[in-house]
Amino acid sequence: MKILGLTGSIGMGKSVAAAMLQQLGLPVFDSDACARELLTPKGQAFETVALTFPECWDARKCLIDRQKLAAIVFSDDVQRHRLEAIIHPYVWQAQREFLKEARSRNANFAVLDIPLLFETGAEKRCDYVVSVSAPFFIQRQRVLARANMDEEKFYAILSRQIPQDEKNKMADYVIQTGLGRAYTFRSLKIMLNELTKRVQHYA
Repeated sequence: MKILGLTGSIGMGKSVAAAMLQQLGLPVFDSDACARELLTPKGQAFETVALTFPECWDARKCLIDRQKLAAIVFSDDVQRHRLEAIIHPYVWQAQREFLKEARSRNANFAVLDIPLLFETGAEKRCDYVVSVSAPFFIQRQRVLARANMDEEKFYAILSRQIPQDEKNKMADYVIQTGLGRAYTFRSLKIMLNELTKRVQHYA
Protein backbone atom coordinates (compact mmCIF):
# COMPACT_ATOMS: atom_id res chain seq x y z
CA MET A 1 0.00 0.00 0.00
CA LYS A 2 1.26 3.47 -0.90
CA ILE A 3 0.66 6.46 1.35
CA LEU A 4 -0.32 9.74 -0.29
CA GLY A 5 0.21 12.94 1.66
CA LEU A 6 -2.35 15.58 0.69
CA THR A 7 -1.47 19.16 1.50
CA GLY A 8 -1.86 22.78 0.44
CA SER A 9 -1.97 26.22 1.99
CA ILE A 10 -5.15 27.70 3.41
CA GLY A 11 -7.86 28.24 0.80
CA MET A 12 -6.26 26.05 -1.86
CA GLY A 13 -9.10 23.53 -2.01
CA LYS A 14 -7.63 20.68 -0.02
CA SER A 15 -10.92 19.64 1.63
CA VAL A 16 -12.65 19.45 -1.75
CA ALA A 17 -9.79 17.37 -3.17
CA ALA A 18 -9.92 15.05 -0.14
CA ALA A 19 -13.65 14.50 -0.66
CA MET A 20 -13.04 13.75 -4.33
CA LEU A 21 -10.37 11.18 -3.49
CA GLN A 22 -12.88 9.51 -1.21
CA GLN A 23 -15.35 9.49 -4.11
CA LEU A 24 -12.67 7.74 -6.15
CA GLY A 25 -12.53 5.01 -3.52
CA LEU A 26 -9.47 5.97 -1.49
CA PRO A 27 -9.53 5.95 2.32
CA VAL A 28 -8.74 9.45 3.60
CA PHE A 29 -7.59 10.51 7.07
CA ASP A 30 -8.62 14.07 7.97
CA SER A 31 -5.98 15.36 10.41
CA ASP A 32 -7.88 18.58 11.16
CA ALA A 33 -11.06 16.67 12.02
CA CYS A 34 -9.04 14.38 14.26
CA ALA A 35 -7.55 17.37 16.10
CA ARG A 36 -11.02 18.87 16.60
CA GLU A 37 -12.32 15.57 17.96
CA LEU A 38 -9.47 15.46 20.47
CA LEU A 39 -10.76 18.72 21.98
CA THR A 40 -14.33 17.48 22.54
CA PRO A 41 -15.35 16.33 26.05
CA LYS A 42 -14.73 12.70 25.10
CA GLY A 43 -11.49 13.49 23.28
CA GLN A 44 -8.16 12.20 24.59
CA ALA A 45 -6.59 15.66 24.77
CA PHE A 46 -9.61 17.40 26.34
CA GLU A 47 -8.53 17.42 29.98
CA THR A 48 -4.87 18.19 29.32
CA VAL A 49 -5.68 21.11 27.02
CA ALA A 50 -8.29 22.49 29.44
CA LEU A 51 -5.78 22.40 32.30
CA THR A 52 -2.92 23.77 30.20
CA PHE A 53 -4.99 26.63 28.77
CA PRO A 54 -7.52 27.53 31.52
CA GLU A 55 -8.34 30.80 29.72
CA CYS A 56 -10.14 28.83 27.01
CA TRP A 57 -12.30 26.85 29.45
CA ASP A 58 -16.03 27.63 29.19
CA ALA A 59 -17.25 26.71 32.67
CA ARG A 60 -20.90 27.34 31.82
CA LYS A 61 -20.90 24.88 28.90
CA CYS A 62 -18.11 22.65 30.27
CA LEU A 63 -16.38 22.91 26.93
CA ILE A 64 -13.12 24.19 25.47
CA ASP A 65 -13.80 27.44 23.65
CA ARG A 66 -11.91 26.71 20.43
CA GLN A 67 -12.04 30.35 19.28
CA LYS A 68 -10.38 31.49 22.51
CA LEU A 69 -7.84 28.70 22.23
CA ALA A 70 -7.08 29.70 18.64
CA ALA A 71 -6.62 33.33 19.71
CA ILE A 72 -4.19 32.26 22.45
CA VAL A 73 -1.94 30.16 20.20
CA PHE A 74 -2.29 32.25 17.05
CA SER A 75 -0.07 35.10 18.17
CA ASP A 76 2.20 33.21 20.56
CA ASP A 77 4.59 30.61 19.16
CA VAL A 78 5.45 29.26 22.63
CA GLN A 79 1.79 28.59 23.39
CA ARG A 80 1.27 27.12 19.92
CA HIS A 81 4.13 24.68 20.45
CA ARG A 82 2.65 23.71 23.84
CA LEU A 83 -0.66 22.89 22.19
CA GLU A 84 1.01 20.99 19.33
CA ALA A 85 3.03 18.95 21.84
CA ILE A 86 -0.26 17.77 23.36
CA ILE A 87 -2.26 17.27 20.15
CA HIS A 88 0.22 15.92 17.60
CA PRO A 89 1.12 12.60 19.29
CA TYR A 90 -2.57 11.67 19.42
CA VAL A 91 -3.04 12.62 15.76
CA TRP A 92 0.01 10.58 14.73
CA GLN A 93 -1.28 7.57 16.65
CA ALA A 94 -4.68 7.91 14.97
CA GLN A 95 -2.93 8.10 11.58
CA ARG A 96 -1.03 4.88 12.32
CA GLU A 97 -4.25 3.11 13.27
CA PHE A 98 -5.93 4.40 10.11
CA LEU A 99 -3.08 3.10 7.93
CA LYS A 100 -3.13 -0.26 9.69
CA GLU A 101 -6.86 -0.55 9.00
CA ALA A 102 -6.37 0.45 5.34
CA ARG A 103 -3.69 -2.22 4.93
CA SER A 104 -5.95 -4.84 6.48
CA ARG A 105 -8.51 -4.01 3.79
CA ASN A 106 -5.86 -4.42 1.07
CA ALA A 107 -6.16 -0.80 -0.07
CA ASN A 108 -3.73 0.13 -2.85
CA PHE A 109 -3.51 3.71 -1.60
CA ALA A 110 -4.36 5.60 1.58
CA VAL A 111 -4.44 9.37 1.94
CA LEU A 112 -3.20 11.43 4.89
CA ASP A 113 -4.80 14.86 4.64
CA ILE A 114 -2.30 17.04 6.53
CA PRO A 115 -2.50 20.85 6.13
CA LEU A 116 1.00 21.46 7.57
CA LEU A 117 2.57 18.37 6.02
CA PHE A 118 5.90 19.93 5.02
CA GLU A 119 5.96 22.25 8.03
CA THR A 120 5.83 19.26 10.41
CA GLY A 121 8.06 16.93 8.40
CA ALA A 122 5.20 14.51 7.77
CA GLU A 123 6.27 14.06 4.14
CA LYS A 124 8.82 11.56 5.47
CA ARG A 125 5.95 9.21 6.31
CA CYS A 126 4.48 9.39 2.80
CA ASP A 127 5.38 7.64 -0.44
CA TYR A 128 4.04 10.48 -2.58
CA VAL A 129 2.94 14.03 -1.82
CA VAL A 130 0.04 15.76 -3.57
CA SER A 131 -0.16 19.54 -3.33
CA VAL A 132 -3.39 21.35 -4.20
CA SER A 133 -2.91 24.82 -5.61
CA ALA A 134 -4.81 27.82 -6.98
CA PRO A 135 -3.99 31.39 -8.02
CA PHE A 136 -3.56 33.82 -5.13
CA PHE A 137 -6.63 35.90 -6.01
CA ILE A 138 -8.82 32.77 -5.78
CA GLN A 139 -7.16 31.68 -2.55
CA ARG A 140 -7.75 35.12 -1.00
CA GLN A 141 -11.36 35.19 -2.19
CA ARG A 142 -12.06 31.77 -0.70
CA VAL A 143 -10.47 32.51 2.65
CA LEU A 144 -12.03 35.95 3.16
CA ALA A 145 -15.45 34.42 2.50
CA ARG A 146 -15.06 32.37 5.70
CA ALA A 147 -16.63 33.41 8.98
CA ASN A 148 -14.40 35.25 11.47
CA MET A 149 -11.77 35.93 8.82
CA ASP A 150 -10.18 39.20 7.73
CA GLU A 151 -7.14 40.37 5.77
CA GLU A 152 -4.89 40.62 8.83
CA LYS A 153 -5.67 37.11 10.00
CA PHE A 154 -5.34 35.72 6.47
CA TYR A 155 -1.82 37.13 6.00
CA ALA A 156 -0.82 36.07 9.51
CA ILE A 157 -1.82 32.48 8.68
CA LEU A 158 0.12 32.63 5.41
CA SER A 159 3.21 33.82 7.27
CA ARG A 160 3.20 30.59 9.30
CA GLN A 161 2.94 28.35 6.24
CA ILE A 162 5.56 27.42 3.68
CA PRO A 163 4.81 29.44 0.50
CA GLN A 164 2.60 27.53 -1.91
CA ASP A 165 5.16 27.73 -4.72
CA GLU A 166 7.69 25.94 -2.52
CA LYS A 167 5.14 23.27 -1.59
CA ASN A 168 4.44 22.70 -5.26
CA LYS A 169 8.15 22.25 -5.99
CA MET A 170 8.52 19.71 -3.16
CA ALA A 171 5.40 17.73 -4.10
CA ASP A 172 5.27 14.77 -6.49
CA TYR A 173 1.97 15.95 -7.96
CA VAL A 174 0.33 19.39 -8.13
CA ILE A 175 -3.43 19.55 -8.57
CA GLN A 176 -4.87 22.86 -9.76
CA THR A 177 -8.19 23.70 -8.08
CA GLY A 178 -8.84 27.13 -9.55
CA LEU A 179 -10.41 25.93 -12.81
CA GLY A 180 -13.57 24.40 -11.39
CA ARG A 181 -14.46 21.17 -9.63
CA ALA A 182 -14.81 19.12 -12.80
CA TYR A 183 -11.24 20.00 -13.81
CA THR A 184 -9.96 19.16 -10.33
CA PHE A 185 -11.77 15.80 -10.36
CA ARG A 186 -10.35 14.89 -13.79
CA SER A 187 -6.85 15.87 -12.65
CA LEU A 188 -7.13 13.62 -9.60
CA LYS A 189 -8.32 10.70 -11.75
CA ILE A 190 -5.39 11.17 -14.14
CA MET A 191 -2.99 11.32 -11.20
CA LEU A 192 -4.38 8.10 -9.72
CA ASN A 193 -4.10 6.33 -13.05
CA GLU A 194 -0.46 7.42 -13.34
CA LEU A 195 0.27 6.37 -9.77
CA THR A 196 -1.36 2.98 -10.27
CA LYS A 197 0.76 2.33 -13.38
CA ARG A 198 3.89 3.50 -11.57
CA VAL A 199 3.24 1.22 -8.60
CA GLN A 200 2.46 -1.75 -10.84
CA HIS A 201 5.64 -1.14 -12.86
CA TYR A 202 7.81 -1.31 -9.75
CA ALA A 203 5.87 -4.12 -8.07
